[in-house]
Amino acid sequence: MQEDAIRNALTPAVPVSPAMSEAERDAALELLRAPDLPARLLADFAACGLVGEETNKLVGYLAAVSRKLDKPLGVVIQSSSAAGKSSLMDAVLAFVPGEDQVKYSAMTGQSLFYMGETNLKHKALALVEEEGASRASYALKLLQSEGELTIASTGKDPQSGNLITQQYRVEGPVALLLTTTARDSDEELMNRCLVLSVDEGREQTRAIHHLQRNRRTLDGLLAKREKDALITLHQNAQRLLRPLDVLNPYAQFLTFPDQTTRLRRDHESTSP
Repeated sequence: MQEDAIRNALTPAVPVSPAMSEAERDAALELLRAPDLPARLLADFAACGLVGEETNKLVGYLAAVSRKLDKPLGVVIQSSSAAGKSSLMDAVLAFVPGEDQVKYSAMTGQSLFYMGETNLKHKALALVEEEGASRASYALKLLQSEGELTIASTGKDPQSGNLITQQYRVEGPVALLLTTTARDSDEELMNRCLVLSVDEGREQTRAIHHLQRNRRTLDGLLAKREKDALITLHQNAQRLLRPLDVLNPYAQFLTFPDQTTRLRRDHESTSP
């Protein structure tokens, strides 16, 4: 009974997807079918408090949605301290349903191997600081390239008490989202991800200051109330998404830089 209690306590709780009403489903479908969906996304990001970063918003959103595919994207958001990298990642994650995301501040070297077989499958795995995941970088690289993790570990047979070899398996794939202030991060991990640089220009700083001041106004308080409705709308929309194979009849006519070996992996990540 003690072993069962410990095992249950260590097993992460799996959030259950809430039921959608007919009106919520219709609103989510209306958003997904909007012909100006990218513009709607940018407008809703801004309404939820993320100013600027137009390209980074869309790339981050696509990376998070790619968790539903067989080969999801990985993203590293890089900037100096206090430049807004965490705000960008939090804004992207806000649109991801709670049951489809796992977020940590740090990880030990072996922690990913004992997550539970399906606890990461087709989810967005977010790590607040790449430095906090440095000890788990080997497992993260395997999860990105192989789509699964396996480890053989020694344990005690509960019946006989003898030592036996136990195998643990964690299924992917996952969409990986990392933030970092480091300029020289793990190169093998970085070349499995798209690197997004946060806008650190003066105009962006002014825009952020304007937004921060506006939050103290009546318009800012009203926008805060609307934010929850927008987040629910986008989470419901993502719950309705299903993977679909897409053929590009012009794929053979595309070109890509080829001067370094890293571009072999980059080509696979960015090819349409």
